[in-house]
Amino acid sequence: MKDFIKDAEGDLMIKDNDLFIGISDQQHQKDLIITEKGAIKQFLSTGVGARKFLEAEDPAGLLREINVQFTADGMKVNEVKITGEGKLSISADY
Repeated sequence: MKDFIKDAEGDLMIKDNDLFIGISDQQHQKDLIITEKGAIKQFLSTGVGARKFLEAEDPAGLLREINVQFTADGMKVNEVKITGEGKLSISADY
C-alpha cells in the first residue's frame, strides 16, 4: 500500500519540497501495534496497545491481538511471532 511516509521521529517526510510517498505497510503495522484502543476517535476499538501487554508480561495475548487487529485492517497475516532474541517478527501484507 502506498501512503505518506513518516521519518524516525514520526513527522511526515519531505523530499524535493514535497511530501514523500512510498510503500507504507510496515509503517501502518507499527502504528497499529503502538496505538492504544480509544486513541482513534472514529474507530475506538482499533489498536493493539502493545505497552499494556508488555507490562502484563502476556506475549501470547500480544500476538493474538496483533493478529486480530491486522486482520481487521485488511491484512493477510501469515505469521506473527516472538523470536529467540525477543524481537517481534511479522509476516503480513495488504
